[in-house]
Amino acid sequence: MATTNPVQFVQQTRAEISKISWPTRREVTLTTVMVFLLAIIAAIFFFFVDFIIRTGLTTVLEYF
Repeated sequence: MATTNPVQFVQQTRAEISKISWPTRREVTLTTVMVFLLAIIAAIFFFFVDFIIRTGLTTVLEYF
């Protein structure tokens, strides 16, 4: 494996960093809002699933 001196390493690192396409503020905001909305939807969904299972089990166990 070839060794690279520190100056070349920094130059190569800067060249690679300049190739990155950073998201815009609007893209970051939109993505963040979508994550929060999907988390809320998932929480509501699992709340109702848990409620239905709990109600079903309670109803079945009351007969015993």
